[in-house]
Amino acid sequence: MSASEVRLRVADMDCPSCVLKIQTRLQKLDGVSRVDGNPVSRTLSIEFDGDRVEAARLQEEVGRLGYAAHPMSDAGERAATTWASRRAKVTYVAVALFAMGWGLRLSGTTPTLLARPLHDLHLDDLFFVLAALVGGMNFFGKGWRSARALSLDMNFLMTIAILGAVAVGEYLEAGAIAFLFSIAELLERFSVDRARASVEALVDLAPASARVVRDGEEIVVPAKSLAVGDLVIVRPGERIPTDGRVEDGEASVDQSAITGEFLPVERAVGDEVFAGSINQDGVLRIRVDREAGVSTLARIIQLVEEAEASKTKSERFVDTFARYYTPAVTIGAVLVALGPPLLAGAPFVEWFVRGLTLLVIACPCALVISTPVAVVSGVTAAARNGVLIKGGTYLEAAGRVAVVAFDKTGTLTHGHPEVMDLRPVPGVEEEELLERAFAVEAGSEHPIGSSIRRAVHARGLGASAWSVTGFQTVPGKGARADLDGEEYWVGKPDLFVQAGADPALHDLRSRGRTVVGVGRTDHFLGWISLGDGARDESAAAVAHLRDAGIEHVVMLTGDNAETAEAVGRKLGVDRVYAGLLPEDKVDVVRQLEEELGPVAMVGDGINDAPALAAATVGIAMGAAGSDTALETADIALMGDDLESLPYLVDLSKRANRVIRQNIGVALLVKGVLAAGVPLGWVSLVMAVVAGDLGVSLAVTANALRLGRRGGPARR
Repeated sequence: MSASEVRLRVADMDCPSCVLKIQTRLQKLDGVSRVDGNPVSRTLSIEFDGDRVEAARLQEEVGRLGYAAHPMSDAGERAATTWASRRAKVTYVAVALFAMGWGLRLSGTTPTLLARPLHDLHLDDLFFVLAALVGGMNFFGKGWRSARALSLDMNFLMTIAILGAVAVGEYLEAGAIAFLFSIAELLERFSVDRARASVEALVDLAPASARVVRDGEEIVVPAKSLAVGDLVIVRPGERIPTDGRVEDGEASVDQSAITGEFLPVERAVGDEVFAGSINQDGVLRIRVDREAGVSTLARIIQLVEEAEASKTKSERFVDTFARYYTPAVTIGAVLVALGPPLLAGAPFVEWFVRGLTLLVIACPCALVISTPVAVVSGVTAAARNGVLIKGGTYLEAAGRVAVVAFDKTGTLTHGHPEVMDLRPVPGVEEEELLERAFAVEAGSEHPIGSSIRRAVHARGLGASAWSVTGFQTVPGKGARADLDGEEYWVGKPDLFVQAGADPALHDLRSRGRTVVGVGRTDHFLGWISLGDGARDESAAAVAHLRDAGIEHVVMLTGDNAETAEAVGRKLGVDRVYAGLLPEDKVDVVRQLEEELGPVAMVGDGINDAPALAAATVGIAMGAAGSDTALETADIALMGDDLESLPYLVDLSKRANRVIRQNIGVALLVKGVLAAGVPLGWVSLVMAVVAGDLGVSLAVTANALRLGRRGGPARR
């Protein structure tokens, strides 16, 4: 098989039913293996066998359905804006014609142009008919193709409604249907445009050009031409063009667009930087380690677009409902139009108009658009705040979570040992104990030595005041060095005679801490305990999760029970599961799901991959720059910020409420209108204004509220 892929821009493919129609047509072609459509970006991605079908044939088949398709020359290419599209221009003309007819009717200057059996055609009626025919140009072509394909889509229903109204002399109603329904469609397209603009805003984060050093000269080149190994210069106020590492310079970098961090971070030699971040001060020389097309920002954009194309349970329900709803109401429209006149001799025109009114109500557009706009708004709002949700399914699922299970190490804690307690013997100050340990460990690469050095720097203590010689690491015991010619040790407690009965040592060990002693063989200074300390924001994040409605917060770890329980008590989690292997974590996640409900597992996306996969929702922490975390998790927190979790839960719950509200409103309004039509309570114009235009406005405005949600609250 000669596997090929083509991406097409389809300007009028602006709803899920359009996508379904195109997918159905193309998948019947020999050689087409996959068709993915995204009504938000209005793009088609088609995978096919180039030996059996040509790309031009695919474009031609889409065109036969009435959709103009063009190859995309660039992934960032923009579609025409709603209000400048051909559909909009046709609508403007229809509105103008209708307004002229309405003005003539109000003026009373409406001479008869044509006598007809049902209704005479007056001058004002002529303008209404012209408005109907011009506005109907948005529907007639596709409606005819739908009729040939026996497809009861919106275009077919509107074509019948407009032409039927003209045929029976309901000229004003025909014109109103044409332009009001066109306006409703434009508003739906506009709501999708607004959602798409969020993705395009992400695309715009990456600069189009970059300043690079080549052959010793500084030149400006297109950012997409950067290659791994290039040296890029970024000045204050400029955006970083692609991922890399700082080779020279220091600066504050605003990377909120990638990680959601609201404060700039300091970046110096050796630090990683991301495309789309803003250099706020200083000049940075950055060595490119990823091409622009595969940068972290590019991956985020790709995953957000894929997420928007996926369907939630609510969307699948609506699609399934619409497949039965539209034919059922259409059959009802035929029965209403023909039944009473044929069976009871009722006035034909009156009941025919009622049938047309039901046809208008049968159009499922407002119902179908109610969910995807909410999903897109939620997903893109999250992406702007450093939370990457890889599908509407996971947005919905996160809002139903009853349990949040945290991996301890590196998630709730720092992931490396920290000095927790200093217990000097009487007569020795804490500073002296720490400084002596620092002097001995100055040349050590051991994690304990690194922790002691960090503690010294954190306390602002100075460099060693002693002459240090003879440093030596003794495997299994610790480290030794001569301070001003006297031998000092930092090592296991059993090196020191005090280890036997010292209550301080017993207390520290009972907390599950690693303990080292400091001193000479004949002069003991005290104990230093180390542990994997909890992050400063962990306890607050757990509390905020409860405020967001999470009923149970648990912690999973491979550490010993004493250490785990101590951390769990400090953070206020409900349960602690300790001594777990990766496969044990999977068992615990499944047990929690059976006992308490849907589980969100939060980990680093690498060591916790099995548990992330087993959970209802897998959430990776600190995923920026980590391809593994981006691939394995359902949701990725791009920054290393636990406060993003309460924000995610709150956003997801709001999204679920909005989706339920939208579906409920759409079903209720259409149901009430459909019930009122046979009773003569609903006119054609009312069906369009309330049943489509009104519902479309209501559900899209409600959905777009999600896009205005603020980011994580940093308290």
